[in-house]
Amino acid sequence: MPRPDWTPHRRDDRELLGWIHPDGDGWVAVDVLGRSASGRTEWLDAEAALEERGIAWLADSWILEGDEGDEGDEGDEDDESRPLRVRILEVTPDDDGVPGRIVVKVDDFGDVTRPPVQQIVLDWPIPERLRQPLPTDPDPRVI
Repeated sequence: MPRPDWTPHRRDDRELLGWIHPDGDGWVAVDVLGRSASGRTEWLDAEAALEERGIAWLADSWILEGDEGDEGDEGDEDDESRPLRVRILEVTPDDDGVPGRIVVKVDDFGDVTRPPVQQIVLDWPIPERLRQPLPTDPDPRVI
């Protein structure tokens, strides 16, 4: 559990949706990436916010903005500033003093004939440079 005062909230099948933690006289929902899923609210509303958000969005494509400090990045300097389309492979929250991590891979568009693609390990909670795609992002399937 990321913080001692955070209470895990799970689906009926026991899959973790996030946590609920106290905030003043209310409660705040936090998703599995460490993002707020609600403002200060009542407990049942915080649960509803996590249930509504779910976790299906983890399977969507994401955009990773370049950063010169990445280990394992390959390519020239121009590649570092270009956003990468990635998929989330693993989300491991902080637990009992052990730092969590988010592992992403460069999107291979489901092509199983391609060799394994680059994996990048990021800190948990989600860093600002990992984001959902915007309508203004280029289509990665167009060369």
